[in-house]
Amino acid sequence: MTQTELVTKRLEGKIAVITGGSSGIGLATAHRFVQEGTYVFITGRRQNELDKAVKQIGRNVVGVQGDVSNLADLDRLYNTVKQQNDRLDILFANAGVVDFAPLGSITESHFDDKIRIDKILNVNVKGLVFTVQKALPLFHDGGSIILTASVAGSKGAHGSVYGASKAAIRSFARSWTVDLKHRKIRVNAVSPGVISTPMLSDQFKTNILNTVPMKRVGNPEEVAKAVAFLASDDSSYITGIELFVDGGIAQI
Repeated sequence: MTQTELVTKRLEGKIAVITGGSSGIGLATAHRFVQEGTYVFITGRRQNELDKAVKQIGRNVVGVQGDVSNLADLDRLYNTVKQQNDRLDILFANAGVVDFAPLGSITESHFDDKIRIDKILNVNVKGLVFTVQKALPLFHDGGSIILTASVAGSKGAHGSVYGASKAAIRSFARSWTVDLKHRKIRVNAVSPGVISTPMLSDQFKTNILNTVPMKRVGNPEEVAKAVAFLASDDSSYITGIELFVDGGIAQI
């Protein structure tokens, strides 16, 4: 956030859950939500990183360690929310893993510290489904669910399994818009492009930069602003969309 930027209180009094909230886009969004008046629960797999994130945010935040592919961890997350606030207004289902293995080198499971098909689908697809489904009892009618997809779901880039997992998320936003319309819960997807986060190596970002029309890497705060928009009443007539924050890479 720049010194001259005026942060509104669009989200004053809201309760939010952000999965994958200890770094990158999730952490930037947690900062943004708190600045706009939200009380935030963030999750992360590594307790030390989660503790650092909570300390960095400083106020109106609770960290709950867990893995979204572990259903018991999700139950513990939502039990914590219920005990402390008894409701949920915003869910940012952001946790995910990245792997760019090309066809021919895809393996079935976790091997030699490399993430492969089982892990990608367990976190990016199964984990997201149950992150949303288990949150629903806490939502009053109304509210906003934002899913982190990716330009990889639209572009034929490296990593067909990863891209397919993100294309599934875009489909979920459409289907769940229909499933939840009777409860007036809006569901949208945000699709980041090349963003400066710990998930992407400097070499990868350098290699892909020439394909970005704006000729630069995005930063997590730029995605956080888009997520805050989708979480707020400023987007009250928007549901089922995929909002690209990608410097134009998926648009040409």
